[in-house]
Amino acid sequence: MLTMIHMMVILLITVFLMMLINFISKKTMIDMQKSSPFECGFNPVSNKRLPFSIHFFLTAVIFLIFDIEIIIIMPMIMTIKSTILINWVLTSCLFVLVLIMGLYHEWLNGMLNWTK
Repeated sequence: MLTMIHMMVILLITVFLMMLINFISKKTMIDMQKSSPFECGFNPVSNKRLPFSIHFFLTAVIFLIFDIEIIIIMPMIMTIKSTILINWVLTSCLFVLVLIMGLYHEWLNGMLNWTK
């Protein structure tokens, strides 16, 4: 019975806070100048955004993946003394095999071509 009362109080406090936040966060007046981009006090020349190179983005993602792989490999090297050697070798070989297969896939799809 006591937990039911606690749950009701928590529910009431949550609903009250949600309503209060919703009431406070309402904008009373939308100003068009505040929502427009600011370019050193001048009106923007165009509303178009600059084209973004998808190849640059994919290259950045590949480097990010390689960084995460290094972060995963470092603890594997440090735990070689405290684990069973055959399990460590199998896990490491499987991980490196997956990395090599991913690198081969990226190479076949031309994602490692820097001259695009």
